[in-house]
Amino acid sequence: MKKHLNGTKLAFVWSILRIWLGLQWIEQGYYKISSGGFDASGFLQGAIANAGGDHPAVQGWYAGFLEGFALPYIEFFNILIPWGEFLVGLGLILGLATIPALVAGAFMNLNFIMAGAGFASLDSKLFVVEIILLFIGTARYYIGLDRFVIRYVKIFFKRRKYGANKMKATA
Repeated sequence: MKKHLNGTKLAFVWSILRIWLGLQWIEQGYYKISSGGFDASGFLQGAIANAGGDHPAVQGWYAGFLEGFALPYIEFFNILIPWGEFLVGLGLILGLATIPALVAGAFMNLNFIMAGAGFASLDSKLFVVEIILLFIGTARYYIGLDRFVIRYVKIFFKRRKYGANKMKATA
């Protein structure tokens, strides 16, 4: 089964899905960057407020994390979120650093969901697509820059490894 999912025939389908996902991310990031004044503090305060009651939308431990860590460093998160979204989108569209982009995107979506965005939101759908693409294998970047870059990265590390062994043998 994995052979068929990872084959070149379905690589086109996975690449279209990866590019669509990248467009979703880059659109959100670009909108936040270009608006000039992205501020996540309102969203975080709303998430903290939703942690109370009989059926909280946000778990208490996560609200504590938001209140104790995210809000005090909100200036950092106001830069990290839009640029992170933009770079995840760019990586997925180009097929460059695909695995780190998918992991970062899934991590952001998971945090948005835990902060109360809900399972019916776009974040949950993007999260599912990211997880599927993570488990597909090399077909996710067969049509992308990673196909070429990974080959050169492997060669670089092989040369480093064998070069280090030769140096040990001559010493």
